[in-house]
Amino acid sequence: MREFWVASGHHLTRRADHGGLIVTPELVMAYLARPELMPPDDACEAERTLHASLMADPFRPVARSEIAALADPDARENWTFMVAFRDRLVAAPSLEALYVALARKGASDLPPIFLSQLAHLILRNALEGCEDPYVLRAAELFYRSQKAAMHEGALLLADAETVESQEHARHDLHASPLSAMLQPQAFGEMDVMDDENAWTYWSRSDAHAMAMNLGSNPNARAGLCRAIERWISHLTGVTTTVEIVASIEDRDWRWFIGLDSEGTRIGNALWNGERLSADAAERVIALMRLGIADAALVDPRVSEKPVYLILAMDADRIVRFKPQNLIAGLPLAAGQAA
Repeated sequence: MREFWVASGHHLTRRADHGGLIVTPELVMAYLARPELMPPDDACEAERTLHASLMADPFRPVARSEIAALADPDARENWTFMVAFRDRLVAAPSLEALYVALARKGASDLPPIFLSQLAHLILRNALEGCEDPYVLRAAELFYRSQKAAMHEGALLLADAETVESQEHARHDLHASPLSAMLQPQAFGEMDVMDDENAWTYWSRSDAHAMAMNLGSNPNARAGLCRAIERWISHLTGVTTTVEIVASIEDRDWRWFIGLDSEGTRIGNALWNGERLSADAAERVIALMRLGIADAALVDPRVSEKPVYLILAMDADRIVRFKPQNLIAGLPLAAGQAA
């Protein structure tokens, strides 16, 4: 079985008999090793003691007074978030159960990075055994922001952080306008995944260095649909079918899920009968139709009508997918939520 997404930390978790992931001391220690929590050279003794004691016993209770004793206010904030997150991880029956609870009840008291890291871990579990690199590349949208660009009439998506790093590197080298002209690709130093190079994804899945042709590669579009299906099935047990569509043809459409803030805004405007501006319409990068296999699970208000999924980019052409919306927004009948 091929390995991928080692950086997710899935090897630091334990898979329970029910298929979900269980937190381990090793996973908490990996969080403690992050730069935000490693005591800097000028850290106070209380911060050094707290960090050392948790590295020795990652699950030990932490009193509020221990965090209040930290001299640095930023450190107090970081440790408050981390300990609250760790306590939730430890108390939950699985990482999946915690994610579903956060998606449905809200996670406003946690930094977004924690939700993204959970999505990364859970997706790695959900996609275990997947042999399609297009699905895996599309699934990166669930936990990594993407930069959109048009190239030869096709919409490309590339990892936003990687693009920014490359732009900084080019700037540091004082790249001339002429050298920029000689790089015709939208993301000059990245390969765009296609059927000839897709196999190379396995060796660089953690590098986030392959762009995705969402605009004209049917395998890439299908990959996004399959990733969404696996995500919903893994977290809710609900079987769905997802397909890309060109437009909402049904005049009596009942339900939509915005897959990001911009997609939600556009969907609300359409729901209210507003005419979209050309700019707003151009921001939609994927419109999908979702069907739930078992009609008995569906909210009666939706019945057998499809659910539309709207994914869009913001004014800076950044795509910030919110996979929790698929869980919170899925129109399940009362009592059917997994």
